[in-house]
Amino acid sequence: MLCYTLQYHLTYNMHQVTCVQLHQWISEERDFLLIDVREEWEHEAYNIGGILISSGTLITRKNELPIDKDIVIYCEKGIRSAIAIQRLEALGFEKLHNLTGGMKAWKEFQKIFN
Repeated sequence: MLCYTLQYHLTYNMHQVTCVQLHQWISEERDFLLIDVREEWEHEAYNIGGILISSGTLITRKNELPIDKDIVIYCEKGIRSAIAIQRLEALGFEKLHNLTGGMKAWKEFQKIFN
């Protein structure tokens, strides 16, 4: 329950992208950037093609991110990505979207729709 409460608090006013929406964006070849803020070992174990910029290095690598393009940020469950989005918003980024439920939700989505 604490994890859910924390995630709700972190993402209350945040732009969210569901797995269905992300799948649609990918299928439509929408112009956006996909960023994985997990650790390298997590990314190597399973990823969906996002650029790996771990949450610990995100701020120092902020210049690699376009300020005028939609960016979908994801992690395992959506908490680290929400924190990453808050940090980037404080630096002036606006077109940020959190993948709702992160990789955990994406894996479940893939089981159902593939």
